Amino acid sequence: MFLAKTASSTEWKAIASAVKTLVEEATFEANGEGLTFRAMDPSHVALVDLALPNSSFSSFECDKPYKFSLRVEDLVKLVGRSETKDSVQISSTEEDAIAVKLSNGYTREFTIHLIESTAASAPLPKLEFDAKISLTKTILEEVLGDIAVVSDQVSIQATKDKLTFSGKSDVGKAEISLASKDADVLEFKVGADSKATYSIDYVNGILKALGGVTDTVELEYSTKKPLKLTMKLNDQGAKLWYFLAPRVQD
Repeated sequence: MFLAKTASSTEWKAIASAVKTLVEEATFEANGEGLTFRAMDPSHVALVDLALPNSSFSSFECDKPYKFSLRVEDLVKLVGRSETKDSVQISSTEEDAIAVKLSNGYTREFTIHLIESTAASAPLPKLEFDAKISLTKTILEEVLGDIAVVSDQVSIQATKDKLTFSGKSDVGKAEISLASKDADVLEFKVGADSKATYSIDYVNGILKALGGVTDTVELEYSTKKPLKLTMKLNDQGAKLWYFLAPRVQD
């Protein structure tokens, strides 16, 4: 028996949107500790790792390991029918399907047929980073929006007390710096100067997918290494990690 219930639909909407940025099919794995998901996009540029501990649900049951795969578009459409205050309950069935119940006085029950996923499991990168910086999500989105005016790539350079974002193309160039003590900088640890370049579309895609579910973003990277973004989905331990490969020309 597997059952996971959240008090609102906020987390599930964010999860569905985030998964949709990478893959068309999603495989979730559950056990007594909670629910997880991990997948890499077909081009092997980005990876999402999601952990929802049992404490992040208002109700959670899983008496044995349970794995289910479904089309992401089906999940997006279903949670899209929910209101923010709707509780969302997902449970296993005796058929090859999952049952989904949305309720807030007005209850709707759905059954979604599962699929056989062809995707291989994605290994989690084992990396150590020289820079670890936490920013408000608002300032990161604003900075990327400004850089995107002139480039589809953003170079991020971290020194002892400053974080600089830059971009350039035939259109022109842009550069924005944040000091370690700025109000929008919540944590600033740089062990060694670091610089790498990443796709703005990929970063913007995951930030937009999460919407207002998180206010802060933890950014970790090193020179010519992947970018790791960590975002909380709620205050009960649910988190999403996003890994993005650097641009090869950097």
